[in-house]
This record gives sequence, C-alpha cells and structure tokens, in this order.
Amino acid sequence: MGGTVSAPYRGRFAPSPTGPLHFGSLLAAVGSFADARANAGIWLIRIEDLDRNRSVTGADAHILSTLEAFGLWWDEPVVYQSQRSSHYEAALERLRRDGLSYPCACTRREIAAHGIQGPEGPIYTGHCRNGLPQDRVARSERLRIDGDQLSLTDAVQGPITQQLMAEVGDIVLRRADGFYAYQLAVVVDDGDQAITQVVRGADLLISTPRQLYLQRCLGLPQPGYAHLPLVLGDDGRKLSKSLAAAPVDPDHPLPALDRAWRCLGQTPLEAPPRSVSEFWQHAIPRWDLARIPRGPLQIDAAVRSR
Repeated sequence: MGGTVSAPYRGRFAPSPTGPLHFGSLLAAVGSFADARANAGIWLIRIEDLDRNRSVTGADAHILSTLEAFGLWWDEPVVYQSQRSSHYEAALERLRRDGLSYPCACTRREIAAHGIQGPEGPIYTGHCRNGLPQDRVARSERLRIDGDQLSLTDAVQGPITQQLMAEVGDIVLRRADGFYAYQLAVVVDDGDQAITQVVRGADLLISTPRQLYLQRCLGLPQPGYAHLPLVLGDDGRKLSKSLAAAPVDPDHPLPALDRAWRCLGQTPLEAPPRSVSEFWQHAIPRWDLARIPRGPLQIDAAVRSR
C-alpha cells in the first residue's frame, strides 16, 4: 500500500489546453511554482489533454509561451496526457487483475434517474457491481469503492474528510466515449512523475479523497496537498467558467504577477520590480504557504487581464 511521500520536492502545474491562460489559472501556476522554488524543488508542466473534444488547437503552445513570459520556467520536458494512454491502460489492467474494477452498462440518464443526489451529482448505485445485466454491454469501467471514509490535512484548507461510498460511489475509470477518466490519469501521472506536493485550485479539493483511494489501490505514494482559493468573476462563478473571463497579458506580466502574489496573501515586495526575473528574485524568499487565504477570491473585470 502507498504511504505519504518523503522525498526531494517535486511539484507540477497541469493546465487543460481549452484556451488561453486566465487569471485563475495564473494564480495556481504562481502558487505551485513559488512553493516549489521556495523549497529548492523541481517544477513540472503537464498538459491535461485527455479529452480531445475540449482541447483547442494551439492552446498548449500559447499557455507555455505565457508561462515563460511570466518567468514560470519548468525543469523537465512537458508531459502530454494524450501521449500516455499505455500507462493508464497498464494501471487499469492492474486494477482489473486485483478485482478492483468492473464494467458498467449504465447511462447517465439511468444513473440520474436512480441515483441519490450527492455533492457532485447523482451517486452511482452499484447496479453493475456484481456483473452486467442480461442483454447489456459495457459502456464504461468503474472502480470498486470499499471502506468508510478518507481523511487528509490540506496545507491551506485544513482537515478534510469524505465518506467516499456515501458521497461519491464507484467512480469511472474509463468513460463511455473511450477516454480514460481524469481521476485515473492524474493519479498515474503524479505517481510516474514522483510528485511530492500538489498545489492546485480548491475546485479539485473534493476530488482528492478519491485520488487518495486510487493511490492506495495502485500502491502509489501519497503526495502532500495544498488547494489554493478559487478566483470568482463578477457573477460569482469560477473565473474559468465565466463568460467574461479574459486571458492574462503576456506582454505586460508584472501587474498580473503582483495581483496574483497579493491574492495569495503574500507579503508585498518592498519596491516595484523592474523585470519578471527581479520579481521572482525578491518574491521567492518571501513565500509563505501559511499566509494563503482559504478563499474564494472575488476579482472584478478591471483586474482579470492585468
């Protein structure tokens, strides 16, 4: 079984190539980069492009060039999830061999009609847990969830406990459209890249217990976690989902860097930096994970793209 990681610091930023980098994603990148550098660690980039239907052509290159403009340099070659299907299949095969996964024939409509409502929608009732119903064919593959609850202490959000069976149910590992599910991919990738600390947005906090469960099933070590406050638009929605979300401006990075730094609760720099490299030279020694607010953060339209 896996255990908590105690190894040299390795962090990562994992954007989805669905469009240009907006301020909410920049905040996550700044937080994960600063935490890695303040701990003399390695910082990696992983492009989460599993779902080709959502990926925008050229968005990955635009994101990478924007990160460079903000002084967010990575230490190893960029990893693309779309090129790692064999790794996910190998993990899925191990789960099958250990009796921890099963085929499922249920449609979303059937699950919605019969499932109990949970924090993220209908909870799967386990209809196919003991075998496919007669005359039905498998559409997806699920993880067999057993046990009561999972707990962790997040470095920003504090203690988190989730009743996995009651609140989530058996999760999808491979979707009906053939794509591997995010939960499987992220766990396999973090394990393969030896990630020791995951610093990301608080929208993914609710997913963390099921990732811990998958780590245990696959015998992978457990990273530490720090979930940064979400950035909300004027309409109160997550910025990435707001119609008014604007990309950050790579031609003028310093205002957005300063805004992100302050949003993360960090001590302001003593004097305005003259360059991006000067910003990071003075910012990294001041980084303090304990100062980050739990959020969420309301950012008005006037500062989103600065």
